[in-house]
Amino acid sequence: MKPTWDEKIFYTINYMFLGLAALSCVLPLMHIISLSLSSYQAIVSGHVTLWPEGWTVEAYKALYVGTNMVKAFGNSIVITVVGVVLSMWFTIMAAYPLAKKYFYARRFFTLAIVFTMLFGTPLIPLFLIVKSLGLLDTYGAIWMPGLISAFNMLVLRTFFMNVPEELEEAARMDGCGEWRLLTRIILPLSLPVLATLTLFYGVGYWNSFLHVLMFINDSTRMNLAVMIQQMVASQSILQELNSVRPDDLQQMTPESIKAAGVIVLIVPMLIVYPFLQKYFVKGVMIGAIKG
Repeated sequence: MKPTWDEKIFYTINYMFLGLAALSCVLPLMHIISLSLSSYQAIVSGHVTLWPEGWTVEAYKALYVGTNMVKAFGNSIVITVVGVVLSMWFTIMAAYPLAKKYFYARRFFTLAIVFTMLFGTPLIPLFLIVKSLGLLDTYGAIWMPGLISAFNMLVLRTFFMNVPEELEEAARMDGCGEWRLLTRIILPLSLPVLATLTLFYGVGYWNSFLHVLMFINDSTRMNLAVMIQQMVASQSILQELNSVRPDDLQQMTPESIKAAGVIVLIVPMLIVYPFLQKYFVKGVMIGAIKG
């Protein structure tokens, strides 16, 4: 069927709005990339807009040589990978039984979990709990407080509830127990929503800032997000760079160093997202269907 004039007008306005929204995200990113790759003279003169002027990678070299960026990058990877694995495992373990009609008191536990979404944990009690558990200055202080997202668990539970009961009954008739049913039948069917939740958790752990700042005192255990924030907030970033030759410092500006740090922080997520994008919309939509 050909679209009507009303539909054409709607689609045109919608595409224009979405295009403007996309430009509002892409243009600042392009400007930051240009700053990180532009020469000292171009940045000082204010000629850098959306395209690098006087291409140079000195800012990235300075980050690599003069800061703990490599160590912080590794810390971020550890926090993200281990955190995602733990969160996904416990989210699955919580969502699967709550999706079963024969699970006793599943309604009570579901309502109790939903109730936690209405109130956030105050920072001082959270800090005291983490301290009493002996988790200060460990990554456990980052993983434990947000191990399971109530929203993500409810999305996965809704998806599990929509798996046909006939499929489960057939698997049980063939001798499948609960563990085998979950790992061989349910989880392979749940790849779209699992990929979506993995992306949610991954972005959250990669951008962890407040909990790292609160609970980690050892500078060698800081993640990339905290290091970049400290660089952006610093007024004398060039003087704080170690093992960088004075001649190189004269060819860089604080803006280029900060821009390079921001790019290093966001590039991993930009690389990972395209591989999970095809599951993203499908996973959210399927997980939102009511059974």
